[in-house]
Formats: sequence, C-alpha cells, structure tokens
Amino acid sequence: MYKSLLAAMLLVVCLVTAGMSQNRKLSTSSSKAERLYEKADEYIRSRDFNRALEALAEAREKDPQFVEAYIKAANLQKMMGNKPAVYDLLQKGLQLVPYSPMYGGYYFDLADLQFERGEYAAAKENYEAYLKSKPKNAKLIEWSRSQVKTATYALEAMQRPVDFSPEQLPGTLNRFGLQYFPYATADQRYFIYTARASARPDHDEDIFISERVAGEWQDPVSISNNINTRANEGAATISGDGKTLVFTSCNRPDGQGDCDLYISFRTGKEWSKPKNMGSVVNSRAWDSQPSLSADGRTLYFSSTRGGGVGKEDIWVAHQHEDGSWQKPVNMGKAVNSLGRDMAPAIHTSGSTLYFVSDGHLGLGGLDVFKTSKGKNQKWTEPQNLGYPLNTHADEGSLFISADNKVGYYSRQETTDAGVPTIQLYRFEVPAAWRSSENSTYAQGRVFDKITKKPLAAQVQLYNLEADSLVEQVSSDKINGEYTVVLTEGKQYALYVSAPGYLLNSVSFDYTSSKALSPVALDVYLEPIKAGAAVVLNNLFFDTGRYDLKPISKTELNKLIRFLELNGNVRMQIAGHTDDVGTEKDNQVLSEKRAKAVVEYLSANGIGKNRLSFKGFGESKPIVENTSEENRQQNRRIEMRVL
Repeated sequence: MYKSLLAAMLLVVCLVTAGMSQNRKLSTSSSKAERLYEKADEYIRSRDFNRALEALAEAREKDPQFVEAYIKAANLQKMMGNKPAVYDLLQKGLQLVPYSPMYGGYYFDLADLQFERGEYAAAKENYEAYLKSKPKNAKLIEWSRSQVKTATYALEAMQRPVDFSPEQLPGTLNRFGLQYFPYATADQRYFIYTARASARPDHDEDIFISERVAGEWQDPVSISNNINTRANEGAATISGDGKTLVFTSCNRPDGQGDCDLYISFRTGKEWSKPKNMGSVVNSRAWDSQPSLSADGRTLYFSSTRGGGVGKEDIWVAHQHEDGSWQKPVNMGKAVNSLGRDMAPAIHTSGSTLYFVSDGHLGLGGLDVFKTSKGKNQKWTEPQNLGYPLNTHADEGSLFISADNKVGYYSRQETTDAGVPTIQLYRFEVPAAWRSSENSTYAQGRVFDKITKKPLAAQVQLYNLEADSLVEQVSSDKINGEYTVVLTEGKQYALYVSAPGYLLNSVSFDYTSSKALSPVALDVYLEPIKAGAAVVLNNLFFDTGRYDLKPISKTELNKLIRFLELNGNVRMQIAGHTDDVGTEKDNQVLSEKRAKAVVEYLSANGIGKNRLSFKGFGESKPIVENTSEENRQQNRRIEMRVL
C-alpha cells in the first residue's frame, strides 16, 4: 500500500514538474506571477506541496488569468485527494481558454467531478471535449461514452420527474446514526431494518424490529439475542407471515465465504438460533442482501460468486417441499448487467422485483429498477424508477407494501454538523412503480375443534386454474397464527391439514373486480373419528349439472392424498342442494354429484370398499335459503367419516 502510494506521488510530481516546465510561453504577462510559478516547481521538487500551493495561489492573485497556475495547482490537489479544490481550480482555469486537445485529460477530470455533483449538462460537455481530443486510453474512452449516454438520459429524466413525495419516518425508527434495508410483513404489523450507531469501525450492524400498534410504530428493539451478536448482522429479510428471517453475517466461525446468509425461524415470540444456509446456498465469495418471497420458500440475493454476468449479480434459490434448498440460479442477462446488480426486493405478490444497479442505463451510480414477470413467466426489461428517487449518487434498497400503496427506502444525508447519516423514509407509491399485481392476505389461527387449543398445521394455497401450489406456510404451534398472501386475478383453494385431523378447504375467488381486502379466518380442524364431517369447498359444477369442472382437480387430488395418508379411514361423500327446482330433481342432482366424486376417487386408486355416496337434495340446509349467498352455502359436497 505504502509503495503504491509513493509511486503514485512520484509519478504526479514528474508530470507536474516536467509537463509544465517546457520551453513554451506561459499565458501570463506578469513577471511576478511567473517567478512564483517557477518557485512552486522548486517546492514540488523538494516535496513541499503545501508551500507549492501557496506560491501558485499567489501567482493567481498576481494574474487571475494565469491558466497554468490553475492547472498545476489542480494536479497537486488531485494528488492530495482534495476533490473540491480540484473541481474549483479546473472550473476556473479551463474557462479562461478556448477548447484545446492539449487539455483533454483535464476535461475528463472535470467531467468526472461535475458528474459526481449531478451537473449533467456540464459533465456531458466535458466528456465530449475529452473524446474530441482523440485520447488513446481505451478504458477512459469507453467510460466517457457511457457517461455521455447516462448524462443524456438523466437530463431527459429530470424533464419528466415522477410525482414522488417521501417523508422521513419518525424519530422512533430513525433513532440511530445509520439505518437501512427496510422490510415489512405482509400485514405491515412488523417492520425490520439494519442499523448501527455510526460509521465508526467499532459500531457494528444489528437487526431491529418495530411493531405497529394502533397505527403507530413502537420503539424498535433488537430482534433477538439469538441473532444479534458482537459480529455484524446486516441486510435482512422477513417472510410475509413474519416467521422466517434470512440475514447476512460476515466472518463467523461457521462461514462458507466472506459473508454468508443465515436463517432463523420464529415460534411464538422466540427466534431460533440461526443456521448458516450451507454450501448449497452460500459460496466462498460475498453472499448478501437477501429477499424472501411471501411464503419464505424462494430466496433472492446478491453475490460476487463466479458464473455470473457482472461484478455483483442477483441469484435465486427455491426450497424443496422437505425444507432443503436448491442450488441458486443466476437471474441471467434479463436482470443482471455487466456492472453491479444488488439489493433485490421481491414484491409480496411475487410478480415484481425491485433492485439497484449501475449497469443498466440510469442517472449515475446505483439506481433503483424494477422488473416484472410476463405471461410467459420471463422477467421484463428492467425499468428505471426515474428522477427524483434516482440521482447521480448511489441509491439504496426499496420496499413496496403488498397493496402497492406504501413504500419504504433509505437515503444518505449529512447533518447540520457535517456528520454523514442514513435515514428511513416512507412514500405513497407512484402508479408507475407499483407491482404488476396487488396483494392482500388471509390471516388467522388454527385450532383443534374439540379442545379449542392452537395447532401446528400445514397451510397451503393453490392456484386452481393452474393447479399449482403458490404458497406454503405453517401455523405457529404456540398460538396457531398463520398468514398467507392473496393476489388479484386468481381463484385460490386454501388447505389446512395436520396429522390426525380431517383436511379443511377454503375457497377465495379474486378473479372478479372486487377490491382486495384482508381476510380474517380462524380454522378449526376436526379430529378424525366416526361422524366427523367437513365441506369440500373447492368442488365445482355448472348449474343443474353433475359433471365436475376442471378446476375441481386440485381438491380431488388433495382428497386422494388425504385418503392415502389415512389408509384406515372409510368415507361417505354427501351431496346437498339449495331449494331452487323441485325436490325430486334436487335429490337426483345431489346424488349424481356425490357419485361423480366417488367415481373420480375410485378411478385414481382409492378402493371402492372405502367409499360410499348419498344425495340429500335440499333436505339439510346449513342456513335458510333466503338469499343467493345462503343458497351458495347450501349447494355443497361434504365428506363424512364412517
């Protein structure tokens, strides 16, 4: 490090002394200014840079038009790392003379400094001046061309700003020197983020959590003594139900690489001791900035591992049904660029991914982008979220709520005392930034119907049209709580099951234009015993017909699986109707519908000796047939244990 620094200093000294002491006429006509300029050269040769700068400042006082005095001072300040001084000197010096190829390198230096300040128009002009000087450095040529494109894009973006009005979150949450990577559960009951007292090396990162009570965020507390340690616990994500946490920690004894991903699970109010996600997920490189899907079974994260597209890439891993994880897959060129692609945040609906990148066209540094899944399940071209969210500086991660109404992000700032800080903000989500789908949630508790005690049960959500599992969570064994996410445009079947209990099914239809709203749904599971019965809510028939509609396949196959797991259970399938039509017709219809279910089960491996069917017509309504909603409840298929 010291040798490299010394070499750089000697190189700059040589450039300063040799480059400016050629036998060419200086731009000044002041002999006093010229003598001071030459005196500065003497100070430089003796490495007394401060006195050299003083001499050059005096030379500029004698002749404010002395171009070389500005340039030489800028070179010295650049060597000393004083960017503001370099900016000021080059600004003043270069404007004194018309364009000249001999100043090509200085146009480049000034352009970079202007870009860092967000002075896009001036930076673009100076990058173009550098390119016009016919430089030889291929990397600087490529960089300058890229910066010209970025500046052009930025200037256009600033002409069409997004209606974006962030407001700082209350001091209750912004109580640390630095706070960032905000995340919330699907119901926005819990808010987690990473924080540290300051940027000092002895102040480590920890994960904090705040609960919303009566619409107000409470004082944040350490998420758990099992999770926060003396090491850094950084960038974290939480599942939609608030029961699975994945976070980053570096240089732990059980680490696979530089930084690894760890996982922890909540039961009641306690988080389990975190486990390294292992060599299947983690690599020997940097793995960080995780984002979990709503059910905690899909994980997006940033990594510098090999086999990617750019410097940092976004990878995705899926969980097997047994809880193990598949090998992560790079998201490919549809998302990742040749630059840095980081801080993924998957929307609760699973249909839109937000991330930051400096490799896609933007306003400079790391900008926030979004990409959505098309009908072919492929990710669309990333869309820059525009100005004023994105600027010339690096932007941080972004989180959008399930209903697309509220967003959270962090922003770097400087206090009145000049101390750098990172603060959390909330905002109303502009239409252009919203996920391609809105979501809500169903939430409740699972109980034993007889004892009324909470149960640990498997809760699965299926898309009936696709006959596909879209979410799987477990109810809490301490309090029975569960949360699942429901997304517009889909018809769902919810299945709640536990060993020793009848399968419970619920239907959610969001294919209509009805507004999404949270659903409170407690589920009571019937112990398997003679006489126990449940309604099969996801079997469908056309009016007056008894042939099962295709979307009934999910429920039928779940019923088959239940009977396979409970081989001693014998069952009666009972059909019921409402009171529309004649009693005779309803009796026949109910019997044929029940028979259709039994025939499907028999045709798919369930012994006929375990099954029977019966039609009850309109004779056993659950509620009075006084409305269409009530009649819909009375039109049902039940299974009863014999």
